[in-house]
Amino acid sequence: MHLKQINLPLALRIIATTLLLLTFGLIMIYSASVSEALRDFGTKWYFVNLQLKWSLVGLAGMLIASRIPIKFIEKLAPLALFVGLALLVAVLIPGLGTKVYGARRWIATPIFNIQPSELIKLIEIIYLSSWLSKKKVTLPQFLGFIGVFSGLIMLQPDMGTTIVVTLIACAMYFLAGYPIKHLLLLGGIGIGLAVVLIAIEPYRLARVTTLFNPESDPQGSSYHIRQVLLALGSGGATGVGIGRSRQKYEYLPESTTDSIFAVVGEELGFIGAIALIISFCYFIYQFFKIGRESRSHYGSLLATGIGCWIGLQVLLNLSAMVALAPLTGIPLPLVSYGGSSLVTMLLGIGLAISVAREERL
Repeated sequence: MHLKQINLPLALRIIATTLLLLTFGLIMIYSASVSEALRDFGTKWYFVNLQLKWSLVGLAGMLIASRIPIKFIEKLAPLALFVGLALLVAVLIPGLGTKVYGARRWIATPIFNIQPSELIKLIEIIYLSSWLSKKKVTLPQFLGFIGVFSGLIMLQPDMGTTIVVTLIACAMYFLAGYPIKHLLLLGGIGIGLAVVLIAIEPYRLARVTTLFNPESDPQGSSYHIRQVLLALGSGGATGVGIGRSRQKYEYLPESTTDSIFAVVGEELGFIGAIALIISFCYFIYQFFKIGRESRSHYGSLLATGIGCWIGLQVLLNLSAMVALAPLTGIPLPLVSYGGSSLVTMLLGIGLAISVAREERL
């Protein structure tokens, strides 16, 4: 009876916080996109209308996912892995994958576009929860798994998603009870590969150089981070007010997606930014609480894996915004504009709610 009383409020708290973050995201997307939407599409509501539609689709998916038995999800894990790998291969094929700004990250369909690298984050969590909870996975097997996924994503190329996918896998490996020394070895290998990948691509090297010296190229590689820091600094303690950001008017790149936190900081100030961070910390904690109270090893890994996914994206996005990490194009969960990332994450949240709903002792 005690656990039943705990788990039901957990699901409700996750739903309430999800709706709160989604609503806040819609407000900030509207504020950040007014100028661009009016200039390019003739209506200031263009981006927020699209995000609202994707939010409703995602919430419907979350509701459906929350009713799916976790044992059924576990049975589908191998099929989900196959579909995910097939999509990662398909996006690289000319004619199937759409090339934008030199990268193949989208598969165009008559109804909507699919970004496989976003979907693969959820598929990875579903599969690893089953694989790591059922059998003793050797380190070479785990390295092979990471290598296949990361390699296919890097071929797009998309280093930001590669980092997220790798870190999620390592976090779940640790949460499944595998030795910490394996993680240290994985970390060493990962850092070595990251150094190589950064060194062979001039634009990646420029981003890292900019991190250590933001003044190095104010109109080039360091332009983005300088505009982000200007926005955050302009907000002060209480901000300039919602809708009054100046940086969003043609100065701040990706103001509705990767850099939306900069608009939050400018318009709501330090207090508003801290309130958002606290909201995310509270939100992420609920997933780990579900994992801790679950009596199913699979359900526990599934819920905590989704918590790790959200937490890592928040950490990487905010670190880039305050110049603690290079800009990698990682969106802020539930707040940044973007259909694929939003719908996929809401589906994942729905699965965690399913765990909370079923684990009533």
